[in-house]
Amino acid sequence: MLNEQGSVIDDLITYFVEEGFFRVVVNAATHDKDMAWINLQAAAFDVLVQERPELAMIAVQGPAARKTVLSLLPESDAAIAAELKPFSAGQFGDMFIARTGYTGEDGFEISLHAETSSLLWDELLAAGVTPCGLGARDTLRLEAGMNLYGQDMDESVTPFESGLAWTVALKDERSFIGREALLEQKAGGVESKLVGLVLQDRGVLRPGQQITTKAGPGVTTSGSYSPTLQKSIAFARIPRAATQSCQVDIRGKLLDCSIVQPPFARNGKVCEGII
Repeated sequence: MLNEQGSVIDDLITYFVEEGFFRVVVNAATHDKDMAWINLQAAAFDVLVQERPELAMIAVQGPAARKTVLSLLPESDAAIAAELKPFSAGQFGDMFIARTGYTGEDGFEISLHAETSSLLWDELLAAGVTPCGLGARDTLRLEAGMNLYGQDMDESVTPFESGLAWTVALKDERSFIGREALLEQKAGGVESKLVGLVLQDRGVLRPGQQITTKAGPGVTTSGSYSPTLQKSIAFARIPRAATQSCQVDIRGKLLDCSIVQPPFARNGKVCEGII
């Protein structure tokens, strides 16, 4: 979701449920500004924006996630939910089940009434699902090459500078907010890019570390130790011309990093060409 300057207000998911009915899931941290922007734009159209604060969401992710969730559904619903393709969704009783996630693993995101969400939570625990926190999720989304709003992109950068050009529909004639600004930036040349880094020395990559490349300076935007790679990894915004390798300043020491194209890992396995 872009502003008039082509920079990123939020990255979100919009589900097409049926003609005239769309479900939008925004980031919790950007809720207020997202709703203000959506309502501002909707005012010019015959659109009703209905917030659903009574709903909760539980994300079940991992190799056994789908099988576990399906085992808890009525047989008729399980048969249909089992056929959901990635990035598709359906309504199953009082649960909206989407085959989406923010981990790079397969699984479901389940929206349901907050008052009954604890019942599903308890059923998942009884079925062997282990709760995890934001630290685990952050490691997984980084390995999967998924941006975090407020670190890897925000209203100071465009999709072209954030590794998100694939999300922008410039190949057809559709009009959307920010299109003209993006066309202008593309014509003039994009100066920076978001890449992946793999640290070749011992140390931990964190957000905000300074980078040196042959094409100029850069900075890490996200970083963590990767359990899958057994190395430290990061996202970094660097000059467009920078390639192959760079150095990162960790506590006054310049350490060598490889410049790679995310994702680093998918479904628990290191992607080809990363290490």
